[in-house]
Amino acid sequence: MEMETVATHSEPRTGPRLTSRSMNPEGTVVNVGGVPIGGKEIVVMAGPCAVESLEQLSVTARIVRDHGGAVLRGGAFKPRTSPYSFQGLGEEGLKLLGQVKGETGLPVVSEVMDTREVENVAKYADILQIGSRNMQNFPLLKEAGDSRVPVLLKRGMMATIEEYLFAAEYILSRGNPSVILCERGIRTFESSTRFTLDLNAIPILKHETHLPVIVDPSHGTGHRWLVPSMARAALAAGADGLLMEVHYCPEDALCDGTQALYPEDFGKLMEELRKIAAAVGRSIYVPA
Repeated sequence: MEMETVATHSEPRTGPRLTSRSMNPEGTVVNVGGVPIGGKEIVVMAGPCAVESLEQLSVTARIVRDHGGAVLRGGAFKPRTSPYSFQGLGEEGLKLLGQVKGETGLPVVSEVMDTREVENVAKYADILQIGSRNMQNFPLLKEAGDSRVPVLLKRGMMATIEEYLFAAEYILSRGNPSVILCERGIRTFESSTRFTLDLNAIPILKHETHLPVIVDPSHGTGHRWLVPSMARAALAAGADGLLMEVHYCPEDALCDGTQALYPEDFGKLMEELRKIAAAVGRSIYVPA
């Protein structure tokens, strides 16, 4: 009896190329409104999880700036697990970010969730954040790549490092060289924290890729009391920056208040981070 031949169409498997350290052994520095991310200086991005009002954003932004933060974070569109949770102010939130950016001089990073929103978010934000839930939203990655606006790409909560780097490849392959990687915790069996912050990823990514690597200890832990220790550890492990949540009144926050730092705690942490940075031969970037 003749054996039936089954045709296969699998292609040879190739690893990430454009993200490879060999493409730029010295490392890539992403310039965001004059702020260099990926160089010798460590950049702190901070602000509220979500834009709630002009007062909340304006007061918090000044706290961030006055304590040495270089980039303001704030979500106008919020991907939430529950459809009944606060979803963000949308267009109004973007306008508030633009207004406060003008008042404080701080560049802005804000999340984009949909291909249809990329152009609009880019009008107000200096960095397009692609969140963990959208790390493998390939149409969105392509659109962000086409925008040529710097992109902060968060690692998916269940993504391997190889899958993560392939996601970054999508953006780079569209001609956008300005990609910032962000480790924000992965989902494991551990339930004492919101996620498990994978600090191993920092030296691995720094070894494998030329792209800047930052860490989000707020989402990575879910508890404000854990944020300082994980932020310090991230810098010691080689992170190029931090993305942290700060709120002028966390008890009243409409989103993730339990992981947002109080203003005084943020100020104290910034002092500690300057010492850690100096200990590893670096410094915290100070806005002009």
